[in-house]
Amino acid sequence: MSDGPPESARQPGPYTHGYGAAVLGSHRARTAANSAAHLLPHLRPGQRLLDVGSGAGTITAGLARIVGPGNVTALEVAEESAALTRAELAAQGLDEVTVVVGDAQALDLPDDAFDVVHAHQVLQHLPRPVDALREARRVTRPGGLVAVRDSDYEGFRWFPEDARLDRWLTLYLAAARANGGTPDAGRRLLAWAHEAGFTDVTPGASTWLHATEESRAAWGATWSGRITSDPLAGQLEHEGLADAAVREDVARAFRDWAAHPDAWFVLLHGEILAVSP
Repeated sequence: MSDGPPESARQPGPYTHGYGAAVLGSHRARTAANSAAHLLPHLRPGQRLLDVGSGAGTITAGLARIVGPGNVTALEVAEESAALTRAELAAQGLDEVTVVVGDAQALDLPDDAFDVVHAHQVLQHLPRPVDALREARRVTRPGGLVAVRDSDYEGFRWFPEDARLDRWLTLYLAAARANGGTPDAGRRLLAWAHEAGFTDVTPGASTWLHATEESRAAWGATWSGRITSDPLAGQLEHEGLADAAVREDVARAFRDWAAHPDAWFVLLHGEILAVSP
């Protein structure tokens, strides 16, 4: 284990989104192909891979099929979320993947244990993302690869414009930051990697676009559900940021947006591929 700040200072804050149906429906649509395209050309059978923040398990499954399920360790912060990963892997016949519970900022794993460490939409939720990258570097063998992808919420754009969606973004940014997160993490990945001691870093960016009838419906449904369900709804209420009427107004904005034939919503993501020194 590496030295670092006291354990109490390292603990991740509450997960802003939670694991309700509206969230999991969206997360289960993620695959290695649509969420880890920057990493896939670098993967080979037999590589030892750590998937940090495996969540719904669908990306983990795709990675495991490339390197071999017996070579994969999936990490989640709590037993509740680890159980989601296990269930998805079992459903896909990938029981050989090892699923563990731990803190990405203080890994209980040996040095140089992996050829590849992958994290998708994880660092934005951590109070100490640079610690997580330092730990990823520690457990990756010299010459191995750390691959990270995170959203940049302040880079999201949509059409038609709607003041209620502007309010949604303001509310989400406030909630995420109150939980110790960094919702514009995508633009910071390169700087964080340098701070963590990586010198060979390839930065990148990619987008998800919701503009077809199907993808608009899915995006509208996930956010109309998230804003009106706990834990986000409870947090916004408790912190005096948005009462039930405001939350329902935002949810209605997403439903209205999804129903518009010209609606368009783009999500910006930052990416890095960092070689472990």
